[in-house]
This record gives sequence, C-alpha cells and structure tokens, in this order.
Amino acid sequence: MAALSAWFWNERFWLPHNVTWADLADPAPGVEYPKAGHLLAALPLALGIFIVRILFERFIASACARGLHIQPGAGRRAQPNAVLEKVFTSITKNPDSRHLDGLSKQLDWEVRKVQRWFRHRRNQDKPSTHTKFCESMWRFSFYLGIFIYGFQFLWQCPWMWDTRHCWYNYPYQVMTPGLYHYYVTELAFYWSLMFSQFTDIKRKDFLIMFIHHLATVSLISFSYANNMARVGSLVLCVHDASDFLLEAAKMANYSKYQRLCDSLFIVFSVVFFITRLIIFPVWVLNSTMFESWAIIGPYPSWWVFNVLLLLLQVMHVFWAYLIFRIAFKAIMRGKVCNDVRSDIESSSEEEPHSPTEGLKASTHTPKGENGTNGHCAAARARTQNHSSW
Repeated sequence: MAALSAWFWNERFWLPHNVTWADLADPAPGVEYPKAGHLLAALPLALGIFIVRILFERFIASACARGLHIQPGAGRRAQPNAVLEKVFTSITKNPDSRHLDGLSKQLDWEVRKVQRWFRHRRNQDKPSTHTKFCESMWRFSFYLGIFIYGFQFLWQCPWMWDTRHCWYNYPYQVMTPGLYHYYVTELAFYWSLMFSQFTDIKRKDFLIMFIHHLATVSLISFSYANNMARVGSLVLCVHDASDFLLEAAKMANYSKYQRLCDSLFIVFSVVFFITRLIIFPVWVLNSTMFESWAIIGPYPSWWVFNVLLLLLQVMHVFWAYLIFRIAFKAIMRGKVCNDVRSDIESSSEEEPHSPTEGLKASTHTPKGENGTNGHCAAARARTQNHSSW
C-alpha cells in the first residue's frame, strides 16, 4: 500500500517543477493548504444532505405541491392477470405484434385490450407528478442556495475579477474557510446525487448522468488535491448559474403554469448559452490553459486538468445542441414540447396529444427531468449539474 500511495501521489505528476509535498506540509501558523484527506468530510456531509433532502421533500416540498393542487394519488392500475404479469416481468414490457396476437388468442381478449393492459402496467410503475415536483423543488432550493453563497463569496475574491490571481504564488495559496465550505458542500451534494440516482426517477440517460456525477466528483476532488480550488470555484459558480432555472421551469410545468414554464425555459436557455458557451471558455478555459501556462508553466496534472475541462466543454456543446433543438421545436409549434431526454417511458401513451408533454434537462437542463405528461423543455445540462461540473 505504501508503494501504491507513493506512486499515486508522485510529486512530479501533481505539483509544478521544484515543488514537493514537504514544501506544503508545514505552513506558517494560521495558514492551511489543501490536503486530500480534507475531502473525506464530504462523505458524512453527503449522507446528511441526503437525509435533509428526504425530510425536505416529505414535509416542505410535498406541502407546496398540495398547495398547488398536485396530489400524490396513484394513477390507473392494471387489473391483476397472472399470464400478462409473467410476460411483463420475464419477457417484455412492450410486446410486439406477434406477442400481442398470441396473448390475445390465449386470453380471448381483443388486441387493443392487451395493449391497454401493458400500457397501464408500465405506467403504474412511474412516479407521480407529485414525486417529480418534490424532487425538482429540492434541486431548485439547493442550486439556488449554493449559487447565492458561491457568488457572494467570489464577489469578495480577487480571482473573480482577475483570473490571473488563480495562479499567482501557486501552489502556495491559502485554503480559506469560505472556499473550503463551498468546495466540500458542492462535493458532498454530487456524492449524494450519485447515491440517490438509484432511488430517483428512472430515466433513459441514467448511465450518462451517473458518469457525469462521477466525473464531477473526480474533477472537484482532483482540483482540490493539487490546490486549483480558486479556478475550481469559478467553474462551480458558472455551472450553478443556470441549474436552478431549469428546476424552476420544471416545477412550473408540473404545476400547469405553461406560460411561466416557457418563459423560464427561455431564460434558462439564454443563461446556459452565456455561461457554458461564452463565459466558461473565454473566462475559465482561457485562464487554465493560457494564463496558467504563462505564470506557472505546464506539468502532468496541469495537462490532465485541462483535458478534463475541455471534455466538459464538449459536453456543454452537446447539451446546448439538445436545448436548442427543443427550443426550435417550441418556436415551430408555439410551445415547449417533447424532450429528447425522458423517463424510461413517457406516460404520454395515455394522452398522446398532451400539449406539455416532455422535457428534461441538468446539470442539468430544462423542464421536466422526466419527460412524462407535463414536462417543459430541456436537455439536461448539470448539471444539475447539475453540474455542476
């Protein structure tokens, strides 16, 4: 283990030339440099955030949903049928015409009745609008709160106004309590998202979002371990700026305030475009790639960090394409419509002409993370997060 640890924490990978871990191990009194062990505090905090989320959704978000007449009642359930249930659980949840014809003859049912049974059976496993509203309200509350905190904190920091301060005297940069709390809280939240994703609403992009959360956790941890937390705080703030707008749009859609949903989606799209496609590359990437090169020079972990940020920018472009695709359809049809990213299966099978069907986003991206009846537009940038990095 000692040999493995020594290999992993090789100074020539993590630190600039002529800097060693010993140089950072014994700072002056009252001075604290980042240490990888500090990040362990994020794990119990992630559990605490998850518990707070459960309580928030049960007692606060649920009450708000009922106040908006979003009831937690269950939808229509499929009538018990052992034959069809066996096919549903063991063979297919969406039978083709051959299976439908065979089941129709076996049960002496009309084909449409068999189709209806499978539709009801699929839909009864879906979360209610009440559940989706509560989830979005929790995300909205966290994203808005952490964005306000981060923006207020960075407003007082010199690197907010001159990104070259991210690299002056690097890596001998003090980890202040405000920066530490900002970083660890964000890290804990994304740890909680990784765990809760297995209990949240099931979506088609489950694997993509899991990888996204894992990449976010890795980026935050990586930047903290080699004391790139200053520029990391800028990345976090840029991503948090649009996530709460997405969740607000989804809540408006679940509440059937379609005009408000559409307006919020437009605002979200504009903010996403400005922050992810303009500010991030021009402000952040320019600093990490060019200003840092001029001030401290490249070294192995510097290359890794910049490659990861470039990959993140590629994801921004992809998500922007999805968002603008939805926006284009909204302009053509006069409203925000289907999302390209939806639940495992949209409940719109019940009402195929529902005007607000679809949409989901993160890190997240607009409206309805679920794409079921009553979702606004989005492509999930978060990113959510989210986000989120």
